[in-house]
Amino acid sequence: MQQRTIGSGPTSTDVSVLCLGTMRFGTHTSREAAFEILDRFVDAGGTFLDTANNYNAWDAGGHGHESEDVIGAWLASRGLRDRVRIATKCGAGKKDPNLPLSNTPPTNFQGLGAETVYREAATSLRHLGVDRLDVLYGHVDDRDTALEETVGAFGKLVADGVIGVPGISNVTTWRVVEARETAARLGVEPYGLVQQQGSYVYPSPTPFRSNWVSGDLLDYAASTGVDGRPPLAVTVYSPLHQGAFTRADKPLFGGADHPSSRRRVEVLHEVGREIGATANQVALAWLLGGPTPVIPIVGAHTVAQLDESLGALDLVLDDELRTRLDEA
Repeated sequence: MQQRTIGSGPTSTDVSVLCLGTMRFGTHTSREAAFEILDRFVDAGGTFLDTANNYNAWDAGGHGHESEDVIGAWLASRGLRDRVRIATKCGAGKKDPNLPLSNTPPTNFQGLGAETVYREAATSLRHLGVDRLDVLYGHVDDRDTALEETVGAFGKLVADGVIGVPGISNVTTWRVVEARETAARLGVEPYGLVQQQGSYVYPSPTPFRSNWVSGDLLDYAASTGVDGRPPLAVTVYSPLHQGAFTRADKPLFGGADHPSSRRRVEVLHEVGREIGATANQVALAWLLGGPTPVIPIVGAHTVAQLDESLGALDLVLDDELRTRLDEA
């Protein structure tokens, strides 16, 4: 599996071009099944794992940190810490454990105040059983906390060797730019990763949507990696829409369930039939080979599901096919 560099300077690191999402490890996906999936991913050359400090609090019996605990147990049993890079997130755990989480106010998120960032980073280190987090994202943007405080906290953790690459998720592009400019003014490491929802289909346009990859974000990321503009990579979650591309019982979500998206899914299947690939593999190959390549975060509940995603790595879409997919 190919690797790419994320971050800048002495804290940069190489990660695989596919990232394994582990959100439901330890809840919906048993520890035994999770270990098999992790083993297969590493055997295939995968090096990048994605989790969070609240995975998976909304699964039956879940309270948060289950995924981190499974990864920590797997690392301890396999002795593979040097071969993988682990990304976790903070800020979207429950501020009040007695209240539900919600994506609309009142959200009950912990937020990204400095003390929360420090505390949750230390807690994740303990659950993962490691002494350093390769990536720490702010899970959701926190507009109630000054950027100087949040960015400064992430920068201190980098300077202290606690994290390698800081990142942010579910955020508008202008906030990413301001955060990175703030980091430059403070003299600390800037966000090197942004994680957004992204796939071959798009949501209908609405004002103030903050959790999807946008053309502006990809254009901005493509402009980085030059003097005075440290590199910024983009990771995307739900690249296969949680199975909706191949399962009639799974609707497109997040605003993407509209006629244009449904037509694009039909084209995925048409192209797949022509080249002997699945619609999911075509969708991943489209993301991996785009003008601004992103790192898809693929989830799997079985080794077979992971193997399907891994098959996209060998799929090259020629110019004619890519144009056809782009214009659908």
